[in-house]
Amino acid sequence: MNRYAELVRYPHAWSLIIAALPARIAYGMIGLAIFFKTQSETGSIGLAGLALGLNSLAGAATAGIRGSIMDKYGQKWPLRIFVPGYAILLLVLNAAHDTRLIMVSAFILGISAPPINLSIRPLWKDVVPGDFLRVAYAADTAVMNLAGVVGPVLATTLALSSHPGSALSTAAALMFIGGGALGLTSISRNWKPEKKEINHIPLWQNKALRLLMIEGCFIGFGWGLFDVAVPAFATLENVPHRTAWILGAMGCANVIGGLLAGLVSKNRAPLSTLRTTYALWVLISIPIAFTYPGWSMVIAGVFLGLVGGAIQVFYWEVLEAVRPLGSPTAMMGWIWSIEGTFMSMGAAVGGLISDSFSPRACLAMTTLCLICGYFVLTLGRARLSAANAIPTSEQDLAAMEDNVKPLQL
Repeated sequence: MNRYAELVRYPHAWSLIIAALPARIAYGMIGLAIFFKTQSETGSIGLAGLALGLNSLAGAATAGIRGSIMDKYGQKWPLRIFVPGYAILLLVLNAAHDTRLIMVSAFILGISAPPINLSIRPLWKDVVPGDFLRVAYAADTAVMNLAGVVGPVLATTLALSSHPGSALSTAAALMFIGGGALGLTSISRNWKPEKKEINHIPLWQNKALRLLMIEGCFIGFGWGLFDVAVPAFATLENVPHRTAWILGAMGCANVIGGLLAGLVSKNRAPLSTLRTTYALWVLISIPIAFTYPGWSMVIAGVFLGLVGGAIQVFYWEVLEAVRPLGSPTAMMGWIWSIEGTFMSMGAAVGGLISDSFSPRACLAMTTLCLICGYFVLTLGRARLSAANAIPTSEQDLAAMEDNVKPLQL
């Protein structure tokens, strides 16, 4: 754990950890805040899932574009436009009562979402040396997952309180504070986008990116189902407040899993570690379909979150190893465009399945999607071969930056 103590001694490390935390909490609130707002106004779980799906679809469809804007123009002015605009739109949604207006507002919110998480990750390479990147990514993942704990709990508590409108208004305030704080940090203001190689090819022609997009289709759809199945199951069983328990416990486990991943030996290559952890993730997910929104689902969620938190760290390392220069934000943005689009589809389908059939079916389908994602990475691992190298303390950063040529099968 001394590695984390050393990490925070680097200049600007605390800035990246603390500045955007309120905005990340806001992101953790958005999904459930939209779900409960729509369900409260319409009385329909299906429409609530549809609103959540529209928001996710719009956010995913434009994530690559917003990431490309960051890679081309830097972070200073884009954040100053996206952040206040998003906060205002949250307040507009909060004031809406008409079903059509709620759906339109949820969709526009997705289009205008500030790329907070996508903006922070590239900054770590300017803050810490190469041999600290795994620790930095682990710390960043832990903070993101911590926000994923606080956000759903806060959103559920406020949405089901005597002042349900406070969920979206609180999210708006947190987004304005956190996004504004990140945009004002010197490390963000002064960040210079990487220069692309003269002979660079479009990102969508990169074979590693294509493979990760295919994997993202399955993972996105599966988690879209999961994100709706949990609150839908709890609502149908007349215990909606347990949604916060389940997602909160899962988020806590995510934090711990991410921190533990940062302590994994540097002698383990990112790709092999990712695949091993992924296989464990699949096995851990199987019991979730047999649980009930109570202690059984909390326990299953904890194990699922623990392994999932670790996977995020190794996934980011793999991505850094295979991406071309000049695409630290855009490549993740385009992957999220695909993954998020399928997540929105999963959320919409999950609402209908939960309403007309059973949330358990959605949870079982989540496991099936994880299995498919694992086989995609296994069958196409040659495209990610650059992430097989075991980085040394001196070569870690250079290895990730120099590996820019398209990979061949």
